[in-house]
Amino acid sequence: MEDKSDHRVEEIVDTHVHLVDRNRISYPWLESAASLDRDWGYEEYAQQARALGISRAIHMEVDVAERDIEAEIDWIDELINAHDGLMAGMVAACRPENDGFAREVERAASRPSIVGFRRALHVVPDDVSRSQTFRDNIRRLGPVGLPFDLCVAARQLPIAIELADAAPEVRFVLDHCGVPDIAAGAWDDWARDITAISRRPNVCAKVSGIVAYAAEGWAPGDLARWVDHVTGAFGFERLCWGGDWPVCTLGGGLATWVAASRAIFTDASASERARLYTNTAREVWGV
Repeated sequence: MEDKSDHRVEEIVDTHVHLVDRNRISYPWLESAASLDRDWGYEEYAQQARALGISRAIHMEVDVAERDIEAEIDWIDELINAHDGLMAGMVAACRPENDGFAREVERAASRPSIVGFRRALHVVPDDVSRSQTFRDNIRRLGPVGLPFDLCVAARQLPIAIELADAAPEVRFVLDHCGVPDIAAGAWDDWARDITAISRRPNVCAKVSGIVAYAAEGWAPGDLARWVDHVTGAFGFERLCWGGDWPVCTLGGGLATWVAASRAIFTDASASERARLYTNTAREVWGV
């Protein structure tokens, strides 16, 4: 029988880290997010991450001002090349709704640090990802093997399904368990749509971000029902883990989220936990 007992020191690949430097890059959305409106630097994250068993991390674009997308890529590229291997790659910002997306894909081919793309869809009109230009551009990612992170509100899960169906050769990663409203207990539509999107073999799910959607004073048991549904729908073969630092500080912080994850998956086998914490990330992003 496989040992399920001690996994406190298991390696973690954190697939969702945001770094913020307001002196060099503009983040318009931070103006309305007072709790997060400060710099969040590499050393601060690295100190916490190493103490928690995080050995590799992927930077996730921070929805910077469009004019600063290249500046963010340059900055994170510098960090990846200058440090000790903790930061292993980046999911870069992009604009698939624009005709120039082909050049963004070409740029990625010359930058090994770019391991995927994301366009946050919860901050744009629903029709953006439904345009022919957007879908044609997303299909460009299939031949070059770059995945696309789906960051959508729970109500937009049907739109995410449409996009996954429109680009079946592209690998998609659903961020933050599909952003459930845990605090309000908004279960039915979310659970139905998670089951539906999990039936798309080109979609995997990221267990991340949900501490920010729970009620104040949450406990791991308050999150378990939601995580269990995602896990049951996708299976460990299509599941990865993300810290969502610093957004996770809205729900207790990185150490709190790691501890909650350990508790939620305490009954998973060692091989299942390896898929969640490391192996799926290595398969999807090559880190």
